[in-house]
Amino acid sequence: MGLASWWDAHGVPRVIRFACGMPAIMKLRSKVVPLAEGEVFELGCGGGINQQFYRADAITRYAGIDPGGKLLEYARVEAEKKGWRADIRDGVGEAIPFGDESFDTVVCTYTLCSVQDQAQVVREMRRILRPGGRLLFLEHGRAPDAKVARFQDRIEPWWMPFAGGCHLTRPVTSAVRAGGFAVEPMGARYLDKTPRSLGWNEWGVGIKQGG
Repeated sequence: MGLASWWDAHGVPRVIRFACGMPAIMKLRSKVVPLAEGEVFELGCGGGINQQFYRADAITRYAGIDPGGKLLEYARVEAEKKGWRADIRDGVGEAIPFGDESFDTVVCTYTLCSVQDQAQVVREMRRILRPGGRLLFLEHGRAPDAKVARFQDRIEPWWMPFAGGCHLTRPVTSAVRAGGFAVEPMGARYLDKTPRSLGWNEWGVGIKQGG
């Protein structure tokens, strides 16, 4: 196993679990994830970080996918700790392994930055939602300030191999809206005590309208 393969298998999951569990990020998760209701699907459930924030009495079914490896193991361990039955599978957002209109809520946190085809993933999340279903999103992405955005452009090629393919320059709310959702923004800001190039966050609710 080469250094790059070793890092992807062992280093990246630990970096993601640490970075995505920072106090400022956990505070934002606590505002978004508890809104999930009914039959819930979580994209990028690896690590199991969100499971502590779900309201078990509001959820009738929980399913999630992640591209496998250590993060998927973490998610299954957290589900066991929570004591609920969870359908957690190896999978990717570009081809979610569930049928059309299967869920009431989709949860997507800090995942759109690292998928291969962001637009296709948003379409897939819309596909598995029932009409009127909600996409709860919390993501980091391209900063609104031109100077910061230019710096993101410069460092992204070096950042991505370190952080498991994480992009710094992808749009968030506009990408959800372009995927066919009516968006109700909840917030957008730079995280405190975080470099601005890494710290721009947006969160909100996307509502599926029509079929």
